[in-house]
Amino acid sequence: MPAKAAKAAAPTPAETLYFQLFNEIGIIAQLSGNRFQKVLPHELTVAQFSLLNHMVRLGDGWTPARLAAAFQVTKGTMTNTLQKLESKGFIRVDPDADDARSKRVFLTPPGQSARDAAMKALTPELSTLPEGFPPALAAEILPALERLRIWLDANR
Repeated sequence: MPAKAAKAAAPTPAETLYFQLFNEIGIIAQLSGNRFQKVLPHELTVAQFSLLNHMVRLGDGWTPARLAAAFQVTKGTMTNTLQKLESKGFIRVDPDADDARSKRVFLTPPGQSARDAAMKALTPELSTLPEGFPPALAAEILPALERLRIWLDANR
């Protein structure tokens, strides 16, 4: 006689709360990504813009494997993104001086310009936010979101 399937325990109030939190974050990511995609110049995708922005914020010279880990994507997905940015002249992929088996990714001046143009194109999208989401509220929730990101990053 087959074993009876164990009945799943009902979620706790905390689990329900965290599900709602991540559900809202996911919806916000989808909505904001779609808005950004509509205005990005140079036929950039959100993923390509994110990579350029990452290099501006944190510096370049990262390996493709380290970038894939940072973005939580496969090496193949990162390779595809890097190839598209390299074909546009926005990045340069060089052999690693310390490890001939590896490569390093560098932002080019046109890549910096493309990132800057994207930021400029995004400005009108961001400028409408205060109408429904005041800066004081954004400043209030930002530390909590940063804390959540740091915890999630440390507990992958």
